[in-house]
Amino acid sequence: MAAAKPVGDGFYLPEESAPHERTFMQWPVSRAVYRERWFLEAAQQTIADLANTIADFEPVTMLMAPDHEAAARRLLGDRIEIWDIPTEDLWCRDSGPQFVVDGEGWLAVCQLNFNGWGGRQVHEHDGRIAERVARRLGVPLLESGLAGEGGGVEADGDGTLIAHESSWVHPNRNAESREVIGARLTAALGAERIVWAPGVRDADITDYHIDSLARFVRPGVIAIQMPEAIDPRDPWSKAAFATYDILAGATDARGRNFELVHLPEPIEIRENDPDFVAAYPNYYVCNGAVIMAAFGDALADAEAVATMRSLYPGREIVTVNADILGLVGGGVHCAAREMPALG
Repeated sequence: MAAAKPVGDGFYLPEESAPHERTFMQWPVSRAVYRERWFLEAAQQTIADLANTIADFEPVTMLMAPDHEAAARRLLGDRIEIWDIPTEDLWCRDSGPQFVVDGEGWLAVCQLNFNGWGGRQVHEHDGRIAERVARRLGVPLLESGLAGEGGGVEADGDGTLIAHESSWVHPNRNAESREVIGARLTAALGAERIVWAPGVRDADITDYHIDSLARFVRPGVIAIQMPEAIDPRDPWSKAAFATYDILAGATDARGRNFELVHLPEPIEIRENDPDFVAAYPNYYVCNGAVIMAAFGDALADAEAVATMRSLYPGREIVTVNADILGLVGGGVHCAAREMPALG
């Protein structure tokens, strides 16, 4: 596709359940990130399993340098296409291409200028993935004027964004005021309103991405994972309730109150690492399915699956073991990036 249309006005970020052309993913390879070989191999197996699962529903393109292709191909199914775009880590939601569309058949990539979550991780290659994908596709690269990550913002595709301030209004990414950052983010993603909640700063590498707590299901409806009560010793618990209260009292760009649908907090899980991320909202919506993690808490897993069935009627709900991703601070959604279908 030639980049003939003037870029800027008219592009917006669709809601994730809109039809996809394909899913992009990244192959993890960096020994600076994964210092133990067994853990790197486990991460690669998890990403391969996830890619093969998504490929049951839509095309998947895996990004990696060519010297990793032979080993990766042993784990990846024949349906997975491999592109020669070097990577370091697997978090395609954050460092991959943030696609936007204009409703007239045009696609672009919004450049969010991934900087390793504020310089916390190597990103020589990951910081260039968005521009390299845009170049290969021949689509415009739109500069946002921001540094940030796709997992740090949720869009309803109808004018509204939600985000945690902690992962945007942070000197390691953006030094401007919340008002300036919000204006740039809404302009970049084609929205009219952003609803901010405080989040948690400097407690994890992402500074508390919104996609591990709350997700748009469709305009006006948000799925949110809530603990039973506030634990005053737990900043995540306090932040979750703060986000809930703000969303409960807010309206979207069309003046609608949000319907907040609860997802449970899993307790009896397989992993006992205190930093393990067990977030049901970190799911991925692809064509015809929702891919979500289950954590080994039989009651909570079953409740979460039932809730997702009610939220996404007509889609298959597929559960996967993504514990390796939870151990390094993320989940299924963090590892996948949709390319919207045009037309």
